Amino acid sequence: MLWIGWTVAIIMFAIAYAGLIYPVIPSVVFIAAGFLLYGVIVSFEELTWLFWIIQLLFVLLLFGADTAANLIGVKRFGGSKAGMWGSTVGLLAGPFVIPVFGILIGPFLGAVIAELIFTRPGVKQAFRSGIGSVVGFLTSVAVKGIIMGVMIVIFLYFLR
Repeated sequence: MLWIGWTVAIIMFAIAYAGLIYPVIPSVVFIAAGFLLYGVIVSFEELTWLFWIIQLLFVLLLFGADTAANLIGVKRFGGSKAGMWGSTVGLLAGPFVIPVFGILIGPFLGAVIAELIFTRPGVKQAFRSGIGSVVGFLTSVAVKGIIMGVMIVIFLYFLR
């Protein structure tokens, strides 16, 4: 059963990392599912209450990092709330509309279009907001990837 538990956990972790590229995949759910399914298949004995409290704190950190990176990216480049919302819509729709490059083009176009429609700052400022949304997204991916890696390392530490 041990190898089945590890296989399932690794698959869940791989899907979670795919969620960094396809934001419609809820990474945090798959990370948690990896922990839970391992426990169900193998044993919860080594996954103590301390493990679950630490992981809960990291889950909260993941949500905060995702929101903050996008907000800071758009705001730092002079974007508005409309740009941030447009970026989010573009981030979710982009990979489906433009399969390979949509993950970067979607947030950019979403922020630019939202800025032009709702705040009308001019093309140059809307373009800057779009750049900020891409920078925010890439920062978010890096930070979330690191946090998820730390969560998995903690998981491995408790299983030693």
